[in-house]
Amino acid sequence: MEAELPKRIAVLGAGVMGEALISALISSGVKPASISITEKRGDRAAYLVEKYGVENLELSENVRACQAILLVVKPQDMLDLLIAIAPKLSPGALLISFAAGKSIEFIAAQVGSVNPIVRVMPNTPALIGEGMAAISLGPNVSPGQRGFVLDFLAATGKVVEVDENLQDAVTAVSGSGPAYFFAFVEAMISAGEEMGLSREVATELTVQTFVGAAQLLAKSGKSAKALRENVTSPNGTTAAALQSFADADLPKIVSQAMRAARDRSQELA
Repeated sequence: MEAELPKRIAVLGAGVMGEALISALISSGVKPASISITEKRGDRAAYLVEKYGVENLELSENVRACQAILLVVKPQDMLDLLIAIAPKLSPGALLISFAAGKSIEFIAAQVGSVNPIVRVMPNTPALIGEGMAAISLGPNVSPGQRGFVLDFLAATGKVVEVDENLQDAVTAVSGSGPAYFFAFVEAMISAGEEMGLSREVATELTVQTFVGAAQLLAKSGKSAKALRENVTSPNGTTAAALQSFADADLPKIVSQAMRAARDRSQELA
């Protein structure tokens, strides 16, 4: 079934991710005049209105006018927002949540069980159209509404659909995943400096190495294991580095870190 495009779409939360979603909506074919935001910061609202041609409305007016509402707030702010908008929602309004840990059941409990709800876990590469998002559908989401969500999220990168009970695992893998990568990059740059490289050169070497390796993995059709083995000569330099990782039990470190992210996501529910 074709995507069901809402006549008006509200974006509640106009921060960095909110802006990325506005851009994605427009890229997917939604007219800017059909998008309205609610942003209390005057300078931020003016910037978004000027750049994207959207409208800034007071919260109640915005919610009443829209058939799809993107909830792009921090998890700790979600309850207050839901309480505020619940009396203004029309029964068929589609709610799309981008808050980590907040379940469809939690959202439905605040607004009533009638509204269709989609839960999304995005990540920050969505800002450049290279994101990874996972969606889960509530019981009242129509095929057309599902198509709408998939279509506009495709403009942020790739999208998969998962059972909601896997969303905390998604958060640990892709939602928080960019930060793991950035932390590893920071560590490699620092190590390069310790060995005598300038920060500029260490940064360029590290960043391009990761960009190239990621593209190779994405385009070669080979597994990460195969590519790792291809670059690892017996008793060579790479083997020495990998042995150091093995001695430190890198798989266990990564597993513990990701489980900590998953557990925190569950605590936010």
